[in-house]
Amino acid sequence: MLALTKQSPTARSYADATDLQAIAALINACEAFDHLDQGTSVEELRQDFADPEFDLTRDLQLWVNSQGHLVGYGSLWMPPSSETQDGFLGFKVRPDVRSQGIEDQILAWAEDRLREKDQASGLPLNLRAGAREHQADRLALLAAHGFSSVRYFYRMARPLATAIPTPQLPPGYRVQSLQPNQVEAWVAMFNQTFIDHWNFHPLTVEQRQHWLTDPDYEPGLDLVALDPEGTFAAFCLGSIYSQDNRRTGRHEGWIADLGTRRGFRQQGLGRAMLLTGLQHLKAKGVATALLGVDAENPSGALRLYESVGFRQLFTSIAYCKTLPG
Repeated sequence: MLALTKQSPTARSYADATDLQAIAALINACEAFDHLDQGTSVEELRQDFADPEFDLTRDLQLWVNSQGHLVGYGSLWMPPSSETQDGFLGFKVRPDVRSQGIEDQILAWAEDRLREKDQASGLPLNLRAGAREHQADRLALLAAHGFSSVRYFYRMARPLATAIPTPQLPPGYRVQSLQPNQVEAWVAMFNQTFIDHWNFHPLTVEQRQHWLTDPDYEPGLDLVALDPEGTFAAFCLGSIYSQDNRRTGRHEGWIADLGTRRGFRQQGLGRAMLLTGLQHLKAKGVATALLGVDAENPSGALRLYESVGFRQLFTSIAYCKTLPG
């Protein structure tokens, strides 16, 4: 790793909204160079950084060169937990200045920030990051800094021109859109659904309400299944990211969250809600449905997705580094 020189980039905190344009430009340049086929915008960053669990002045760090141009950044999301303090690190470095020490500084900053966050709780610390399987340099960087691969995730896609089977709900069940006064009940269902999943972090009502403020939020894609007594039993949250579609020229939509509450499984609710969500995406003009899935999902989600026509696009790898206390 090359040593930084006196003219090397310096780190600073987020200043104001004018930084968002530079961050978006950096992300988009890196995504194109790394063949990730994604991107972002000022509006999307503003929404992401407004997450109630994200401290914009402390959980975001920027690296600028001597001309004042942004060449790297790191963001650290640290959801509340009673068992471990996890920090999910996102970072980008401009391609022409990679492997010159900026990445090392970003990872060191993330460790320091995670320790700072944990001072009061004393919980075990896990710094987490990820990469696509083809990003050899990034994978090598994480390994060199003591990270280990801990999980694999698949991005999957299904063309909606292919016929969608008719959903079959259990007798007496019905599907409706989530109402604003039902957010607390939805969060309780969500947490009971995923409590037995890997690296689960409880969702808060405040976070779920934040989702409702997203300009791309579609109430008609926020679906819940109710049992005959009116209890929330399953859910399918769909999303259409309009700016992504404008950037790519495609018409894609997401099955963002899908689950069946514990105590309501083995009735076909997951399949019924998935198919219902696909129907709603198709009705919105979506040509291809996307989703992400844990390759070791304990509920058999991968088999379900494959059974209705989803196929794998690529693999992402989750990395973790446990920090000494």
